Amino acid sequence: MYNRSKSLIGGLVMASTVALGAAGVAPASASTAPASGTVHVWVTPGKGAVDQIVLTGAIGDYGTATSEDKDGTVNANGSYVKIKLQEGSFMVNAVKFDQVLNKLQPTINLTSCTAWGSGSGPVTLYDGSGSYAGISGTITMTTSFAAVFPRYTTGTKKGQCNTSNNAQPLASFNGNLTGSGVVSF
Repeated sequence: MYNRSKSLIGGLVMASTVALGAAGVAPASASTAPASGTVHVWVTPGKGAVDQIVLTGAIGDYGTATSEDKDGTVNANGSYVKIKLQEGSFMVNAVKFDQVLNKLQPTINLTSCTAWGSGSGPVTLYDGSGSYAGISGTITMTTSFAAVFPRYTTGTKKGQCNTSNNAQPLASFNGNLTGSGVVSF
């Protein structure tokens, strides 16, 4: 649910945190209130602060996840996420998940000029409304990323991989976020 760009590969990791995405999903039944239990989260990062999210298991719903800062201001690098679903909304605190991702050390292959990695960490749910009033729980989220970096074309490093902080990857995969955990109402 979050965009992170504090390290070489950090910008490739979308901690964009609890946003999940899918197209063509039927709406959740308005007559079925969610029950406590295991929830599975599926997030497809968007461009910017808003991602798509789908929840399955104890909650069957979909909508958007908007990254915010601590004060509620929309911020693509925010560690809090407003989840707006068809049947209500709730907040996510992803501070601990972001801390894990910010320390992530990717695997770098200098022969192929590639890098990859993955990370997992907890997020907590709170402040629900609508069908999600009283929600609480912890979900372990996981994301993955990969990139192909350019090579220097001139100078003493000609032909070597350019993995500097200002190097723009030639291609990258900013992984979907997935997770599961137990929620209560």
